[in-house]
Amino acid sequence: MGQQEKAATSLAGAVSEEISASLTAVDAELARRYPGDPGTRQPVHTVYVPGDVFEPGTLRSWGDQALAALDEHAPDAASFAAVLGIPEELAGPVHDRVRAKLSREPVEDLRIDFEDGYGPRPEAEEDEAAARAARLVSQAYANGTAAPYMGIRMKCMEAGVRDRGIRTTDVFLTGLMAAGGLPEGLVLTLPKVTYPEQVTAFVQLLEAFEKAHGLDAGRIGFEIQIETSQSILAADGTAAVARMIDAAQGRATGLHYGTFDYSACVGVSAAYQAGDHPAADHAKAVMQVAAAGTGVRVSDGSTNVLPVGPTAQVHEAWRLHYGLTRRALARAYYQGWDMHPGHLPTRYAAVYTFYREGLEPAAARLAAYVAKAGGDVMDEPATAKALSGYLLRGIDCGALDTAEVARLTGLTRADLDAFASPRRGDLTVTAP
Repeated sequence: MGQQEKAATSLAGAVSEEISASLTAVDAELARRYPGDPGTRQPVHTVYVPGDVFEPGTLRSWGDQALAALDEHAPDAASFAAVLGIPEELAGPVHDRVRAKLSREPVEDLRIDFEDGYGPRPEAEEDEAAARAARLVSQAYANGTAAPYMGIRMKCMEAGVRDRGIRTTDVFLTGLMAAGGLPEGLVLTLPKVTYPEQVTAFVQLLEAFEKAHGLDAGRIGFEIQIETSQSILAADGTAAVARMIDAAQGRATGLHYGTFDYSACVGVSAAYQAGDHPAADHAKAVMQVAAAGTGVRVSDGSTNVLPVGPTAQVHEAWRLHYGLTRRALARAYYQGWDMHPGHLPTRYAAVYTFYREGLEPAAARLAAYVAKAGGDVMDEPATAKALSGYLLRGIDCGALDTAEVARLTGLTRADLDAFASPRRGDLTVTAP
C-alpha cells in the first residue's frame, strides 16, 4: 500500500476558531439572503384575466378554446410539428401531451387583474368585483376546478391609485378568509414598483392583515412586477430590484417582467417592443442575477401578437410565440405570461419539446454523476442540482413522467428533490 503519510500543521486550533467567529455574521447573512430555491413547483406561465371577465368556467373555457384552435389550424401531430419546426421523433409525444394538458389542466397560474387589464372603475364596482373574485376563487379550490396557483394583481402603490389598490387587496383577502381561509396556491402580484419603499409599504399592508386575522407572520407572499427602468437601475446607480427583494422581508416569490410597460419606459417604439429586444434582455439579466439564490423566481413577459384570424396568420403568431418561449427557456426563464387562449398550444408545445428533447442527455449525466461513472462530461454538484431541477420542472408541468425519469436515472422523486433543493432535506440518494 506504500508508506503512510503523516499530516502536520503549523497553526493552533484557536486560529480556525477565531476565523469562524469572525465570519459568524456573514454566515447568518448568507443563510438569510440566499436560502436557495424553495423546492416548490413553478408554473410555466401566468394567465391574466380582467376582474370583470373572470367566471367560474374561465379556466375550462381557455382550454376548450385552445383545443378548438388546434382542431382548426393544426388538427394532427404532423401539421402542428410542421408549423413549429418540432423534430419528427417528438411530434407525436408533444402533440399528445399538449392536448392532454389542455384537457386536464389548461392553466397553471391565473391572475385576476384589477390593474391595466381592468382599469379605473367606480369604487363600488371594483369592490363588488374584488369580493366576487374572492368567492369564485374559494369555490374553485373547494370544488377542485382551481388552477394550481390563483390570485389577483391589484393596482400599484403610486399615489394616484394606492388607496384603491390597498382596498382591493383587503376586500379580496377578507373575502377569502370569510369563505374558509387563504388557499395554498394564493399569489398576489404588485405591479409597477419603482422604489423599494413601495415594497416595504406592501409588506406593511400584509402584516396588518395577518395580525387582524391571527395568521402566521409571513403567511402571505407576493410577486414584484418589474415594469419601470427605476426598478432595474436606481438613481444612485445600484440595482434597485435587489433592494426590492430585500425590502420584501422574505415574502417575495417572483419577479415578473412587464414587456410593454418596461419597453415604453426606456423609449422603445411600439413596433419593436418584444421580449427579445436588447432592452428586455438587459432588464431580465439584472433580475436574474438579483434573484439568484434568494428563492425568488424570475418570469418572462408576454407577446401581444394574438393567434387569431385566418390559418396563415395564426401559424405566424404561433411560430413567434413558440420561438420566444423556447428562447426564454434556454435563458432559464421558466415562466412567462399568456394573454390569449390561442397561446396555450404553443406555450405547452415549446415547454414540452424543451424538456423531452433534453430528457435522455440530462438523465444520463445525472445517473453518471450519482454512480461516479464519469463519461465525456465531468459534472460538479452544482450541475447535478441543475440537472435535477430540469427533470423536476419537466415532471411538474406534464412534459415528463416520473416513471420514465426513474427508469433513466435510477432515482426517485424524493432523490431528485434532495439534489435540486437543500430545503428538501439532506442530500441523500438511492444509488441504482
